Amino acid sequence: MDRKKELKHQYQEIEIIAGVYQIKNTENGKILIESTRNLKTINGVKFTLNNNTHFNKKLQKDWNKFGKDAFLIEVLETLKKEDSPYFNEKEALKELEEKWLSKCQPFDDAGYN
Repeated sequence: MDRKKELKHQYQEIEIIAGVYQIKNTENGKILIESTRNLKTINGVKFTLNNNTHFNKKLQKDWNKFGKDAFLIEVLETLKKEDSPYFNEKEALKELEEKWLSKCQPFDDAGYN
């Protein structure tokens, strides 16, 4: 029983890192840019793509067509959290995502956003 409590405590101590990532199709150069409050959820994104259940139908179609080896998933930037009572992580993450959307312009024929 103590081992279970110890593992639970260790899990709670793991730092959760928020950030912006991209999924890039190496065959046609299209990208999808998204933000997440926990970058570890990228594995869940891969899972949904592999199981044909991803919310972005254009990306899903290309994933099915080209296969998983034609895609790179990489973290573009992590969110630097401020130690302030006024810091709003959700808003800061949205601003970070907007920055990357503006920079990369993954719209229409250039991407999946």
